[in-house]
Amino acid sequence: MQDRLEDVKAQVQAALDEAMAGFPPGELTDAMRYACIGGKRLRAFLVMESARLFGLTDREALPVAAAVEALHAYSLVHDDLPAMDDDDLRRGLPTCHVQWSEATAILAGDALQTLAFGLLSLHQIGTAEVRVALIRAFSEAVGARGMVWGQALDIAAETALEPLDIVAIKRLQSAKTGALIVFSATSGAIMAGEDTGPLTEYARNIGLAFQIQDDILDVIGDEAETGKRLNKDGAANKATFVSLLGLDGARDKARKLVRNAESALEPYGEAAGNLRDLARFIIERDA
Repeated sequence: MQDRLEDVKAQVQAALDEAMAGFPPGELTDAMRYACIGGKRLRAFLVMESARLFGLTDREALPVAAAVEALHAYSLVHDDLPAMDDDDLRRGLPTCHVQWSEATAILAGDALQTLAFGLLSLHQIGTAEVRVALIRAFSEAVGARGMVWGQALDIAAETALEPLDIVAIKRLQSAKTGALIVFSATSGAIMAGEDTGPLTEYARNIGLAFQIQDDILDVIGDEAETGKRLNKDGAANKATFVSLLGLDGARDKARKLVRNAESALEPYGEAAGNLRDLARFIIERDA
């Protein structure tokens, strides 16, 4: 899996560089490129591997993978803003608004979001019907019923009179983190016109497992490894999977979610080996 992940990283970075090559020089474009530096590219990996399950080529899937990473970069830039999570470190570098300004960060995020939708319109993806289906699913995943809604729930939780319970946290994280992961994992099935059910189940489980591991690393992780500030949730007295379940309980929950994810991949047999490995990697990572 690691070799494939490195290959996906290189392909996606090249695709993003190419997509931004014709943009006017200046601070805005520099900030967009800066926001796309680094990252695990797990969402892009999900796109490329889900496409492989249905016999689609990397060339067909690459614009979708790049779109997902451009959208993810935008979400991080905006998430880090003073009006949101107010972070000064991301992927081991100063956050975009620290490196430039709040205005430039907002505009860079806006431009990365529109770039993502533009990438989904590229002809190499497939037919016009396929591209429309992808854009529709993408907009649902990242908008007011998906990622953005999850961020709104997260902000509201900061001033709520009572901490969130486990059901509310699952709802929040399934939107904020999980919705884009579900789109990424199901995009291959959408492109192929196949049933998205098994991959949706897989992705919902790894999405929650991913967030649980993030919550664990926020407590016991190494800032040099994670590339971001830690212990912020605890300092803000925010409810997390760890605060509600304890470290051991959170680890047990994450392992159960990974087992569920692996079971969901049974219809694909050995072809889903990299996706199984990814599920395990998600709860073993230290960054």
